[in-house]
Amino acid sequence: MIAVTGATGNIGRPLTQALAEAGQQVTAVSRHTAAVPNGVRHVAADLAEPAGLKPALAGAKALFLLLSGDLHATGASPADIISEAAVSGVRRVVLLSTLGVVTRPFGPTRIAMRALEDMLRESGLEWAVLRPGGFASNALWWAESVRAQQVVAAPFGDVGVPIIDPADIAAVAAACLLDDRHTGGVYELTGPEVITPRQQSEAIAAALGSPVRFHELTRDEAKAAMAQSMPAELADDTLDILGSPSPAELRISPDVQRVLGRAPRPFADWAARNVAAFR
Repeated sequence: MIAVTGATGNIGRPLTQALAEAGQQVTAVSRHTAAVPNGVRHVAADLAEPAGLKPALAGAKALFLLLSGDLHATGASPADIISEAAVSGVRRVVLLSTLGVVTRPFGPTRIAMRALEDMLRESGLEWAVLRPGGFASNALWWAESVRAQQVVAAPFGDVGVPIIDPADIAAVAAACLLDDRHTGGVYELTGPEVITPRQQSEAIAAALGSPVRFHELTRDEAKAAMAQSMPAELADDTLDILGSPSPAELRISPDVQRVLGRAPRPFADWAARNVAAFR
């Protein structure tokens, strides 16, 4: 049995599907009741209460651990989840971390994530750590404006980073959960190319088969919009990366190719598969 947290999200959903198609018994864990693939067991659980994970972890030998934003807040104790997993008989944990623990290691969230990585290494469990950069699915922030006005509004229109398709993260996670060769691996996950917001809008237009206009926001305008759904400090941090990525954040990692034996998918593939969200 493999337990997948965040099972209804952009990574958890394709991961759950991939594991089920590989013939694995899977427990999909999410905060609320949700539809899951046929044959997959679903357990509603709140990761903020690790003791409540016992039903989700019952019989599980491996765990994919994805932490939601509130589990990075002051007072949260995600390390207790790893302890609970060990007590429940889990032998392997694949942790979704972030590339920021090496590219910008001094933010509070990344300090906490690096500490969690270290705790996992010292837990006595088998482990692997995934460190993705920016997600292609962040383009869904633009879906409403594309549907209503055929506009993508974003800052730093001509500054790019090598964003990754969440389905590729899921595929790497599946490999790490199933294949002993990846035990102890730390994988930096990026897409195959640096792509700017303006180029992303062009890819969305190509998928739609209709024009999409790009409107460049100022940093202040972008921060005001982002602050509606995240702390202002995190919005500033994100804008720092988007506006002035470091050489490490521009690096195209070989790790997807190394694990999967194929190149990561370009943003255009993601846009084509998710075009319905923009119609």
